Amino acid sequence: MNRYDAAVIGGGITGLTASIYLRKAGLSVIVLEKSELLGGRAKTVKKDHALMNLGVHALYLDGEAEEVLKELNINLTGACPPASAIAVWNKKSYPFPAGPLALMSSKLFDFAGKLDLAKMMIKLPKTDPRQMDNMSMREWVEKEIRDPMVRHAIYAVSRSNTFVPHPDLLSAGPAIRQLQRTLSGKAFYVERGWGALVEHLEEIALQTGVAIATRKHVVEIAHNGKVCGVRLKNDETIQVSNVIVAGGPGDGYGLVPNAEHTSMAKWKNQARPIKAACLDVVLRKLPKPKPSFIAGFWLDQPIFYNNPSSVVNMSSDGSVVIHMIKHLGVHPGEPREDERQLEQALDMVQPGWRQEELARQFLPAMTVTHHFPTVDSADCCCGPDVPEIRGLYVAGDWTGRGEMLADAALASAKRAAGAVIREHYRTSS
Repeated sequence: MNRYDAAVIGGGITGLTASIYLRKAGLSVIVLEKSELLGGRAKTVKKDHALMNLGVHALYLDGEAEEVLKELNINLTGACPPASAIAVWNKKSYPFPAGPLALMSSKLFDFAGKLDLAKMMIKLPKTDPRQMDNMSMREWVEKEIRDPMVRHAIYAVSRSNTFVPHPDLLSAGPAIRQLQRTLSGKAFYVERGWGALVEHLEEIALQTGVAIATRKHVVEIAHNGKVCGVRLKNDETIQVSNVIVAGGPGDGYGLVPNAEHTSMAKWKNQARPIKAACLDVVLRKLPKPKPSFIAGFWLDQPIFYNNPSSVVNMSSDGSVVIHMIKHLGVHPGEPREDERQLEQALDMVQPGWRQEELARQFLPAMTVTHHFPTVDSADCCCGPDVPEIRGLYVAGDWTGRGEMLADAALASAKRAAGAVIREHYRTSS
């Protein structure tokens, strides 16, 4: 069959989610994925006997992503870890205070800093993030917190849960929301990695009747002001009147003739992709198992340590998966130097890890998000429809409405599918 009501370009979690909503509404739909495997950045890779995400992954509960998963009846196995983290400052590690008693005995902050942090932690749950959208994260932190060390700590936590190391650019509203969820224990780690989520989505898509085609490289979205089909690399043509591009802002732009005359040009130019250098390793065992902690925040460097194996099963033989990340932001990295820094950081918190190493993957410049909520774009919305081309829609983490990361990816999938469904039944009635 080469005729469908809708085609979704991209088989990551955004594309699969959109396809399910479309099919449940009665549309015939095909997902076109250019690689051999589905999942995109949510793929989980098997190394030795361990399962490795592509860098650090956590699902933040009480958000749009969880809402969508509930609507699709997806129940993920996993856990929210207990508050167990360290802070690194000037090459020394300190327990990160998770409660009043730990805070008062902390050697990381002086007495004034402890009072400052205590006040912030009391006030934070009562803060309405929506009132802070037009303020930068730096403005909010410097308004609310006086102590320099506490500011460093909040910036470190914020860049780890948003992946954005630019507090001057990051809108405070979404950042505060992430901070609230992090400090209230809402970071959820998925058993067997995010590949389990991809498998759930694929299974539901196939059960509902979605056609899924991998190794299908789309080279053009044909249109005459209205979408009429997609052309593949082998010159195969699929007739379709609606297309959702579930990828980055440059993906759809490169497929559409005369895209420079559409809103896609503006969206591509205003996007600020965020990169990170990720070192993921599999160890036979932790050389330093005590004290146990899932996260390590470097306060004086854009580095983060994560041990998902401390809360969920990531291997079949008891081996341990560790993720190290250096936040590059909008700047290019230096792969050799970045990998060396991450290795040295791991030396500090897990000395002897090199003797326990079974496998590794180094991702020198992974795109962790294609855009993020900025102060200067707080009122700007991308998609879901491309107004100049009827039947063309976009979805992805860069098309959020204040959401970030997986929340933006899944919420935008639902929005784009909803727009297609409304247009389909409006024109067919």
